[in-house]
Order: sequence, then C-alpha cells, then structure tokens
Amino acid sequence: MVYLLTGGTGSFGHKFTERALKERYLTKLIILSRDEFKLYKMAQEFPDTRMRFFVGDVRDLERLRMAMHGVDIIVHAAAMKQIPACEDNPYEAIKTNILGTFNVCQAALDVHVGKIVSLSTDKAVSPVNLYGTTKLAGEKIVIGSNVYAQGRDQSFSAVRYGNVANSRGSVIPLFKSHDSPVPVTDKRMTRFWMTLDDAVDIVFKAIDTAVGGEVFIPKMKAFRITDLAVALGKDWEEVGIRAGEKLHESMWTPSDQVRWDGEGFQIWPIAEWFKGTGAWKFEGEYCSGSTDFLSVDELKERLKTV
Repeated sequence: MVYLLTGGTGSFGHKFTERALKERYLTKLIILSRDEFKLYKMAQEFPDTRMRFFVGDVRDLERLRMAMHGVDIIVHAAAMKQIPACEDNPYEAIKTNILGTFNVCQAALDVHVGKIVSLSTDKAVSPVNLYGTTKLAGEKIVIGSNVYAQGRDQSFSAVRYGNVANSRGSVIPLFKSHDSPVPVTDKRMTRFWMTLDDAVDIVFKAIDTAVGGEVFIPKMKAFRITDLAVALGKDWEEVGIRAGEKLHESMWTPSDQVRWDGEGFQIWPIAEWFKGTGAWKFEGEYCSGSTDFLSVDELKERLKTV
C-alpha cells in the first residue's frame, strides 16, 4: 500500500511515520510539506527505503495531483493550527485550511485515490474563532466529497480530537519552560487528554474501518488546566482568557447524529448515500467540562509517558 501524508513534518507526522513503518503494510510512505528544511531533517530521522519526501503545498492542485499518482491512502494533516496566527492572517488560514482541503479532495477524486482520512479538531464544534471555522468547513468538504465518489470505490472520512499532549504549541511545553507561576487564562478551563499515539490510533481505525462519511472521535478523559500546572510542580496565576479561546472542548453539537462503536464515537452524516450499519445511537454531550477527570496523581503518571 502507498500512503501519502500531507503536512507530515509536524508532531503528528513524526509519530504517524514512526508507527506506520513498524505496524502497517507499506510499499511507500510519501511525506508532503512546503518546508524543505523540515523534510530534509525528517529524511535524516527516517532513513527507510520506503520513505519519499515531496516538496509541495496543499494550495497547489497540480502539485497534489502529481504527488498522488499511485497512492492508495491519504492522511490529510496539513493545516494552519495556531489560533492567533489564523486570527491575524485570515486569508492565509482560508487558503490552507479550506481551499487546501478542497484541493486534496479534488486531486484525490481526479486520480482515484481509494481512501482519504482528514484530521480535524474540537474547535470545529460550534466554532468561536477562524481556525475552528476553517476546520469545520474543511470537514464539510471532506464528508461532502463522498457525493462525488459514489460508485468509484473511494471513501472520505475525518477524525476529530482536541489538543495533543506535549505536541508543538500545546500547553505542556509552555508550562515546562515557564517559571512559576505559569499563566492560566481561566481557572475553570478544562481539556481532554490525548497523546500522539492516541491520535495515530484513531487515524488507523478510520483507515481500516471507514465506509466514507464518518467523523471518528476517540473516548478520552479530561483534566483541569490548574491540575496540570500542579502536576508539573508549578504554581499558577489567572491572566485572562484569549480571543477565540474556549473554556472547554466539545466533540459534537446536539444536532449531530452520534454513534458509539464499542471503542469510541462516530458522527454519521444524514445522507442517502451513507452506508454505515450496525451501531447504536449515543445520547448526551461529550465535553471536557462534564466528563471523567484525571486526578493530579493520574496526570503525573501520564506526563511520564509524553
């Protein structure tokens, strides 16, 4: 099988590559990124003959078509992810997160790639910032692409999860590098606990089981940001919430058709073309502010693994 990973030089891309080379049947893994230096560094890290490194941008439809020739599975991870950067550079965020996702889907349809899995975020649920808005639009583009894939043995699906522990730009490295007290924007703030391995697991699940149209969501525990600071041995001070920042992470809206599949959740599209069967409907919300919380001691143990 030939895999293509867009935006593959980030934290997720490194973990996905590490796991895929060990656990998946691969004849080739193509990493696409517009940053040639990061591609060079990644090539040094993964000197495997199955690896290919492709300079390109998801904004460039023709380049995507070229990269996708002979590809069986696409994992679309390329995105502008920093909330302040998206707020300050809205045109750039739209070009990458919306138009770039459209280009990935269009190119995949053009060259008949079999399966496409796109990475989304909790910020796409009732978005309050441009980043979340672009990711919601990206999700809709991915799921809607199944309309054009009917009768073509192609499927488009997405995975949705929150902030990843200790990934670049997350709160753990910020707290670790900051002198005590660390800044907490709001003492009520909660987040789900999600590791890079968890993120790869849910993507592998989507690759293996998606029929096209699902949004896969993992089952996770949550934590209070103040407890995280304490687990890291830091005092904290409240500094005020940032523009576009949510108090809690929510994984779906009350209008979504949510199913429990025995391990996690799936949002199913309300569409005649959808072929999903066999799961029962889940009732209730899934919010980091109203679920099972990790204790400070549990956080200390989990921090040892990241």
